[in-house]
Amino acid sequence: MNGLMMDRQLLLSSLLWRTERLFGDKRIHTRLDDGGYHSYTYREYGQRVRRLANALWRLGVRHGDRVGTLGWNHHRHLETYFAVPATGAVLHTVNLRLFREQQRFTIDHVGDSVLFVDPDQIPVVEELVELGIPTVRAFVVMGDGPVPETSLAPVHSYEELLAAESDDYEYPEFDEHEAAAICFTSATTGDPKGVVYSHRAMVLQALCLGLTDDLGLREDQVWLEVAPMFHVNGWNIPHAALLQGATLVLPGVHPKPTDLVAAVEDLGVTGINAAVTVGTLLRDAVEESDRDHDLSTLRTMWLGGQAPSTAIMQWWGERGTTITQGWGMTENSPQICFSGVKSTLRATADEDDLRALRQKQGLPLPLVQIRVVGEDGSEQPWDGESVGDLWVRSPFTASAYFADERTAESMVDGWFRTGDIGAVDADGYVVLKDRAKDLIKSGGEWISSIDLENALMAHPDVR
Repeated sequence: MNGLMMDRQLLLSSLLWRTERLFGDKRIHTRLDDGGYHSYTYREYGQRVRRLANALWRLGVRHGDRVGTLGWNHHRHLETYFAVPATGAVLHTVNLRLFREQQRFTIDHVGDSVLFVDPDQIPVVEELVELGIPTVRAFVVMGDGPVPETSLAPVHSYEELLAAESDDYEYPEFDEHEAAAICFTSATTGDPKGVVYSHRAMVLQALCLGLTDDLGLREDQVWLEVAPMFHVNGWNIPHAALLQGATLVLPGVHPKPTDLVAAVEDLGVTGINAAVTVGTLLRDAVEESDRDHDLSTLRTMWLGGQAPSTAIMQWWGERGTTITQGWGMTENSPQICFSGVKSTLRATADEDDLRALRQKQGLPLPLVQIRVVGEDGSEQPWDGESVGDLWVRSPFTASAYFADERTAESMVDGWFRTGDIGAVDADGYVVLKDRAKDLIKSGGEWISSIDLENALMAHPDVR
């Protein structure tokens, strides 16, 4: 017997439908090179997304085609985040930090038909053309003013394309399991591995981020998206912020730590997501400044990539900012865990206890299941001591890599083998010990490079 429920598809366009109607007056800000900000409402954003959808059709982009971007965190890049997948095409955010040959591989591997590029990336793309990206048939420059002189052809101005189009566009309905976006892992050896996200996976991940207590991503937040939008969809914050109606701040091209500090003061930023090193750079920018900075609005800093050190957590905590973190990877869209503190533990915890809890990788997100698998293949107990390879599965975990025989190494019996070594304690908190390949053996004992690095970071003479 089937349930009698409407069979509505979980598509990214449904997030935009909500945002425009409920939070149309909320704003998106982008830092400009002159220190000012480009600012417009979500309602205006939605209109430009529809114009871009029409422009994509005029460029010959059809359902299932791949569209690449080489861009920083700004409003035009954010417009591609919804316009491309909402039409049924697939967004491929090319990682600006990969080597040229790796960038060429990813573009060629997925067969991008159009590339949207920032002006400063034009020389990069010219190099890629020389290396060979034969599937690309058009280039669009995401900038103001005329297109800079370039050998790229045919090349279009982003703003001229949008100016020529109507904002009258009806988003198509299609299967939620179809591809929405592609990101590549920076593989340790060999070529990067492609992960293809479905609409369903990205919508569910955005919903789960909204359910994470310590993240606190709500309508009243002003969120600064520092994590690169070319890396795992900016940790899915752009989608979650639109869903929740939070004000979104984008740091623009080549932001410096002082630019980020200025954005917090100028716009009343309440939350930031960034790499752990960014939290350190922001601290240094404040300490080295010749004036005082008012960072009182900044309540949450989500630092990823590794566990933040006790020193950085304490420095920001003294200024009223809670440092939180999680564990994720490209293959999981990306979040697996988030370091929320249970009320039952908070009731008896002092500040040192809370910092120790937040240094753990956290509790599995809703819909995520985790198992710890020992060297002999047996499942280990959740006691905080029994260490093994961490396996995960969820509706937003990759089931395969894109056209890659290495799938068999990582996806086993419906589980994804993360390659991370760790344990899960009795309260359900995941604690990473290391990547399997990074463990150090000395004197017959296995030493975690993470523990070693944290010990070094805690030394007062290590910056």
